[in-house]
Amino acid sequence: MSRKQPKGEWIETDTGNKVNRKANLIGTQHIMLGGKTVIMPDAMIRGDLARTATSAAGGPPGSNTAVFIGRYCFLSKGCCLRPPGRIYKGAFTYMPLRLGDHVFIGEGSIVQAATVGSHVHIAKDVVVGEFAIIKDYVRIMEGTIIPANMVIPSFSIVAGQPARIIGEVPEGGHEAFELRERYKSVKTNPLAAGS
Repeated sequence: MSRKQPKGEWIETDTGNKVNRKANLIGTQHIMLGGKTVIMPDAMIRGDLARTATSAAGGPPGSNTAVFIGRYCFLSKGCCLRPPGRIYKGAFTYMPLRLGDHVFIGEGSIVQAATVGSHVHIAKDVVVGEFAIIKDYVRIMEGTIIPANMVIPSFSIVAGQPARIIGEVPEGGHEAFELRERYKSVKTNPLAAGS
């Protein structure tokens, strides 16, 4: 008789991703996690909004990854990642959404960017418009609305509705973007809670 391990509220993958069972991952075959990423309850990733256009000459379709998430990312409760879409070669299609490493997305934030660089902190209730590009080491303050197609340079602090650059990440302030400790603080095994 085999003993089954009790089913916890977390799923931990071989690459160290910690996914809460109450997270909404739609179209998982189109979502790629780089490893050591935490996805909290009620976070939503829309992998079903994948590119539909195939390559010319009837060959195999191009990469069909809708959402790529780097290492040590943290998706807070109730946030939503959704690929941006547009008319391409006469048909509406979705383009990939790519997150770098050490990206924090706060509660209730909606991200439809083309690219979010590495070491980016997006506070709660932020809306990132379609095809926005956020470079590395950027801090986006609570309640900010980033318009579609906006490019935010590296080392910027952004706030407002619509978003504007209000400051610069100070020299030496880059350690604040590291998410390794936050990753380690998420305990997925209820039996190991005492250790």
